[in-house]
Amino acid sequence: MDKTGLLKDKKILAVDDEPDILESIEEALDGCDVDTAGDFDSAAELLHSKVYDVAVLDIMGVRGYDLLKMAKEKKVRAVMLTNHALSPDDFAKSMRGGADAYLPKNRLSEIDVFLEDVLRDDCQQPGALGMWFDRLKGYYEKRFGPGWRVSVD
Repeated sequence: MDKTGLLKDKKILAVDDEPDILESIEEALDGCDVDTAGDFDSAAELLHSKVYDVAVLDIMGVRGYDLLKMAKEKKVRAVMLTNHALSPDDFAKSMRGGADAYLPKNRLSEIDVFLEDVLRDDCQQPGALGMWFDRLKGYYEKRFGPGWRVSVD
């Protein structure tokens, strides 16, 4: 990661029930101040007691959609990170819930790039798909099939 980039010194909350995922996020975001939580209750307490620039939220295992709602109430940018809930329906539910991005776990090595995109896209309209989506459009097209966005827009 470029330590002089947009992520330098940003406060990030990473929530996932898989410790290796949390470790990977911490390593990828080594220029950031990263707090981690492995369950809903710990994450909720951190969201209520601290201020974050971005929350990276797993969907399954940690009540990610409930955390998304809490993050949006606190005006924290929220990125949904998933493996098991990787579907057009969950993409749509995440975007409707106010997520700033919806990322597959198998692209975790690029989390810094996607989070920089989210920070750059901050001036866009809520719910607008930004640079992070431009990077993943082909991935989703391949994964979900042609015309998949017709059902989620």
